[in-house]
Amino acid sequence: MKKLSLFLLLFANIAFAQSQEITPETLAQKQLIGYNARDIEAFLEPYADDVEIYTFPNTLRSKGKDEMRKSYDTYFQKTPNLHCEIKNRIIQGNTVIDKEYITGAGKPFEAVAIYQIENNKIKRVYFVR
Repeated sequence: MKKLSLFLLLFANIAFAQSQEITPETLAQKQLIGYNARDIEAFLEPYADDVEIYTFPNTLRSKGKDEMRKSYDTYFQKTPNLHCEIKNRIIQGNTVIDKEYITGAGKPFEAVAIYQIENNKIKRVYFVR
Protein backbone atom coordinates (compact mmCIF):
# COMPACT_ATOMS: atom_id res chain seq x y z
CA MET A 1 0.00 0.00 0.00
CA LYS A 2 2.89 2.40 0.80
CA LYS A 3 4.36 1.87 -2.67
CA LEU A 4 1.03 2.72 -4.31
CA SER A 5 0.67 5.87 -2.18
CA LEU A 6 4.22 6.98 -3.04
CA PHE A 7 3.58 6.30 -6.72
CA LEU A 8 0.35 8.32 -6.68
CA LEU A 9 2.08 11.20 -4.87
CA LEU A 10 4.96 11.17 -7.37
CA PHE A 11 2.51 11.05 -10.29
CA ALA A 12 0.52 13.98 -8.86
CA ASN A 13 3.69 16.06 -8.44
CA ILE A 14 4.80 15.33 -12.00
CA ALA A 15 1.36 16.16 -13.37
CA PHE A 16 1.30 19.43 -11.42
CA ALA A 17 4.76 20.41 -12.63
CA GLN A 18 3.80 19.65 -16.24
CA SER A 19 0.57 21.63 -15.97
CA GLN A 20 2.36 24.71 -14.66
CA GLU A 21 2.34 27.37 -17.35
CA ILE A 22 5.72 28.55 -18.57
CA THR A 23 5.89 32.26 -17.90
CA PRO A 24 8.77 34.70 -17.53
CA GLU A 25 8.21 34.57 -13.77
CA THR A 26 8.29 30.77 -13.55
CA LEU A 27 11.54 30.69 -15.57
CA ALA A 28 13.17 33.26 -13.28
CA GLN A 29 11.95 31.34 -10.24
CA LYS A 30 13.22 27.99 -11.56
CA GLN A 31 16.72 29.32 -12.09
CA LEU A 32 16.65 30.90 -8.60
CA ILE A 33 15.70 27.56 -7.02
CA GLY A 34 18.56 25.85 -8.88
CA TYR A 35 20.95 28.64 -7.87
CA ASN A 36 20.06 28.38 -4.18
CA ALA A 37 20.37 24.58 -4.31
CA ARG A 38 23.69 24.99 -6.17
CA ASP A 39 22.28 22.43 -8.64
CA ILE A 40 23.94 23.35 -11.93
CA GLU A 41 21.51 21.39 -14.15
CA ALA A 42 18.38 22.76 -12.46
CA PHE A 43 19.88 26.25 -12.56
CA LEU A 44 20.70 26.10 -16.29
CA GLU A 45 17.49 24.39 -17.46
CA PRO A 46 15.47 27.63 -17.96
CA TYR A 47 18.22 29.27 -20.03
CA ALA A 48 18.50 29.28 -23.84
CA ASP A 49 21.50 27.41 -25.23
CA ASP A 50 22.85 30.69 -26.62
CA VAL A 51 22.06 32.81 -23.54
CA GLU A 52 23.97 36.07 -23.20
CA ILE A 53 25.07 37.43 -19.80
CA TYR A 54 25.83 41.15 -19.55
CA THR A 55 27.08 43.62 -17.02
CA PHE A 56 24.59 46.46 -17.41
CA PRO A 57 24.21 48.18 -19.74
CA ASN A 58 25.98 46.28 -22.53
CA THR A 59 29.25 44.61 -21.51
CA LEU A 60 29.03 40.96 -22.62
CA ARG A 61 30.39 38.68 -19.87
CA SER A 62 29.59 35.30 -21.38
CA LYS A 63 27.64 33.66 -24.16
CA GLY A 64 26.12 30.22 -24.15
CA LYS A 65 25.08 27.67 -21.58
CA ASP A 66 28.45 25.90 -21.78
CA GLU A 67 30.28 29.02 -20.57
CA MET A 68 27.70 29.48 -17.82
CA ARG A 69 28.12 25.87 -16.76
CA LYS A 70 31.90 26.26 -16.36
CA SER A 71 31.79 29.46 -14.34
CA TYR A 72 28.73 28.72 -12.20
CA ASP A 73 29.67 25.11 -11.47
CA THR A 74 32.99 26.30 -10.04
CA TYR A 75 31.22 29.12 -8.16
CA PHE A 76 28.67 26.70 -6.67
CA GLN A 77 31.42 24.34 -5.52
CA LYS A 78 33.40 27.15 -3.87
CA THR A 79 30.40 28.71 -2.07
CA PRO A 80 28.50 26.04 -0.09
CA ASN A 81 26.48 28.68 1.80
CA LEU A 82 25.47 30.64 -1.28
CA HIS A 83 21.95 32.02 -1.11
CA CYS A 84 19.98 34.60 -3.08
CA GLU A 85 16.88 36.22 -1.61
CA ILE A 86 14.55 38.18 -3.86
CA LYS A 87 13.74 41.52 -2.23
CA ASN A 88 11.52 42.73 -5.06
CA ARG A 89 10.35 41.32 -8.40
CA ILE A 90 8.81 43.19 -11.31
CA ILE A 91 7.34 41.36 -14.29
CA GLN A 92 6.68 43.40 -17.41
CA GLY A 93 5.85 41.46 -20.55
CA ASN A 94 8.77 39.15 -21.33
CA THR A 95 11.09 40.81 -18.78
CA VAL A 96 11.64 39.96 -15.12
CA ILE A 97 13.57 42.36 -12.89
CA ASP A 98 14.76 41.00 -9.55
CA LYS A 99 16.34 42.98 -6.74
CA GLU A 100 18.52 40.38 -5.06
CA TYR A 101 20.32 40.03 -1.75
CA ILE A 102 23.18 37.52 -2.01
CA THR A 103 24.88 35.92 0.98
CA GLY A 104 27.43 33.17 1.43
CA ALA A 105 29.90 34.51 -1.15
CA GLY A 106 31.95 36.79 1.07
CA LYS A 107 30.44 40.08 2.16
CA PRO A 108 26.65 40.13 1.49
CA PHE A 109 25.65 42.36 -1.40
CA GLU A 110 22.65 43.55 -3.38
CA ALA A 111 22.29 43.35 -7.12
CA VAL A 112 19.65 43.71 -9.79
CA ALA A 113 19.15 40.99 -12.38
CA ILE A 114 17.13 41.67 -15.52
CA TYR A 115 15.96 38.53 -17.35
CA GLN A 116 14.70 38.77 -20.93
CA ILE A 117 12.69 35.82 -22.13
CA GLU A 118 12.39 34.57 -25.72
CA ASN A 119 10.76 31.32 -26.87
CA ASN A 120 10.10 30.19 -23.28
CA LYS A 121 13.77 30.43 -22.28
CA ILE A 122 15.93 33.06 -20.60
CA LYS A 123 17.77 34.58 -23.56
CA ARG A 124 19.59 37.55 -21.97
CA VAL A 125 20.52 38.55 -18.44
CA TYR A 126 21.77 41.97 -17.35
CA PHE A 127 23.38 42.38 -13.93
CA VAL A 128 23.45 45.77 -12.22
CA ARG A 129 25.58 45.99 -9.11
